[in-house]
This record gives sequence, C-alpha cells and structure tokens, in this order.
Amino acid sequence: MLFFLVSCLSFFLLSQSFLKPHSPSKIGTRMWAFWESLHKYSLLLSRKRKIFIRAFQVPSIKKLLSPRFEIVEEKEEISLLDLPDLALDCILEKLLPKDLCTIAKVCSSLREKCTSDHIWEKHFKQKWGGVIGDAAFREWKYQHATKRALKFLNVTSHKNKYYYFSSPLEFLGYKTEIKEWRSVNSVMSFYIALETGIFWFPAQVFNRENGSLGFMLSCYDALLSYDSATDNFVARYPAQGRSLIEENIEWNRIRAPSVDTPANVFHISDCLDDLKPDDHIEVQWRKNKNFPYGWWYGVIGHLDSCGRNEFNCHCHVSDTVVLEFKQYSTGSHWRKTMINRKDHGEVGNVADGFYGGIKKLYKKEEIEKWKQFWPDCTLD
Repeated sequence: MLFFLVSCLSFFLLSQSFLKPHSPSKIGTRMWAFWESLHKYSLLLSRKRKIFIRAFQVPSIKKLLSPRFEIVEEKEEISLLDLPDLALDCILEKLLPKDLCTIAKVCSSLREKCTSDHIWEKHFKQKWGGVIGDAAFREWKYQHATKRALKFLNVTSHKNKYYYFSSPLEFLGYKTEIKEWRSVNSVMSFYIALETGIFWFPAQVFNRENGSLGFMLSCYDALLSYDSATDNFVARYPAQGRSLIEENIEWNRIRAPSVDTPANVFHISDCLDDLKPDDHIEVQWRKNKNFPYGWWYGVIGHLDSCGRNEFNCHCHVSDTVVLEFKQYSTGSHWRKTMINRKDHGEVGNVADGFYGGIKKLYKKEEIEKWKQFWPDCTLD
C-alpha cells in the first residue's frame, strides 16, 4: 500500500513539473528536492517493512531449538472434578477430617463428595470404632427422631461451650456460607457430634472413679462426652436418681458395651452349660437393688470336692458353678461365690451384694484387656 502511495505521489509531482513552464534552474532545484524526498520515503518505508516482517516472521529451526527460545502454549486446565470417581475417592479418603471440611467449601460437587458416608466411614471406624457400639448408634438415631433432638440441633447460643454448628463445615473452627445441613443422620454429622463433645454416647468404663479399690477390675455403664482439648472423656454414672461425674478418662479405659442388656436389667446367660474351670468370665454385680449392675472380671473355679486334676475333674458337669475372683485374697469373702447352672437367677444378700448374669470371654483380646487393669497388690 505504501509503495502504491509513493508511486502516485512521484508521478503527480513529475507531471506538474512538465505541465508548467519553469526555468532550468528552478526545474533542477525541484527535481533535486523531489528525489531527496523520495529517498527519505524509501528509507522510512524499508525500515517499517523490516519491523513488520520481523513481527510476523516464523522463527527458524535453530531458534526453536535454542534454550533461550521459549514457546508459550495455551494448555487446557484440568479440574479435580475431571478425574474419574475412583481416583477422586482415593484422594479424598487419604485426607484428614479437617481437610475434607476445607475442600467441601469449594463447590457443591466437592461438598457432596466430601460429606458422603463412604468417605467418612474410614475416619469414624479408625477413631471411634473401639468405643462406639450399637447402643450409641441407636441413641443417636433416637435423638434425631424426636422433636427435642431437632430443637437441640438448632441451638446456636454461644453460651454453651459445645453449641451445635449451623453447618458441619464450621467444625474445628471453619466458617462457611452453607446455611443448611441436609444430611443430619450422616456419618459425618455423627463424627462431628462426637468430636465436639455434643453427643453423650453410652459406653462402659473400666475401673470407674479413677481406679478406686472398690471398683478394681470392674466395668460400668456410663454416658460419655469427648473433650478434644485434653483428648480425654467425661463420664456420667447413674446412681440412685442422680449422676456421678468423672473427668479425665483415657481412651484405654473405655469400651463399647459388650452386650445389649441395660445396666439395671438382669442378663440372660447363654453360656452356662459350657462353663468349666479356668474359663474367663464377666459377671454382673450390684451393691443393692437400687443400683445398676456393673460387669466384674473373674474365672470359673473348682469345687471344694474336686481334686483339681484335669483327668478326674467333674466340675463341668455339676449343677453348681464356682465364680472365683482372684484379685482378692484367699480369705476374703469376695473371693468366691456359687450359682446354680440349671436354675440361674440373681443371687446374693445386702452384705455381699447381688450377682446377676454371666458372659463368657472367648476372645484373647478381651481377656488381655482385663489383665491390663490387674491391681499391683492383692485386694482384701
């Protein structure tokens, strides 16, 4: 385009010089000025042409292979949600609960993934599987089936140390714009209710009252609340219409209830015909009939008439079964008691207390758990 304009301009100036008569000196001056201007335009045009060509020129092969030459490519961005479901689940399963709460704030799709039951079941089993049993699950569902529980879940008063969060993503100090907790009965909600100490769950405590001698090698039902600041528990024991509180209970002193029998109900034993000497057992015992039962560790002993010879022992066929508590000294009245195998019911008196149902221990882990609390000295 520039070449065309310069050509037209030079033709126009030249034609004007031929049409009008001029003196030779004037003609020479004008011609000299014309050719000077044309030279300047040519220089300017060539310079601009070089700049234009350089801007749009394709780099040579040497330049492309040069380490200084950088090629900028626009790559398509890959989102976390573009991953296959299996790969995404594997990533989320390795995250901590706190991290899951953070990622759940990104978008609705990740929120649905991060709050799903199968993601939280692993965390729940890992931390709470040893202390949460069927009784705790039933109590959790019962609280959500009552109007009182729904009102409790909507409490937002900051006066209570353990007020319920308006969303599970506010767990561990995280704030969120999500106003509605849709899956109230989810595994995530149960985990957070336990972690924050809101939900008092039923479980059993070994050696209640901080290992008092009066409760050595026993396990009592209680309602427990977790304190994340100390990583310990607070327990409430029912006793004659009032609750006794015990604090700073460590994890190793807690277990899920071994049977579904309530603490104030006599347990129907299904192992009486199988009991033989040296079997490990748990026995219900209570001080009087106004108190709940506790479970006490013991073994099946030999009858006085038995020679304690394994080849001549007939204790396993006798209707009388000896319950022996070896943590007590031989002369202690707590050392032994006897029950009837065929007609078993609550036995005892006001002085010695009342014995209830029996549970036989079959698993080595259960026996070893009891032996962890064996007293340093023999009890009287």
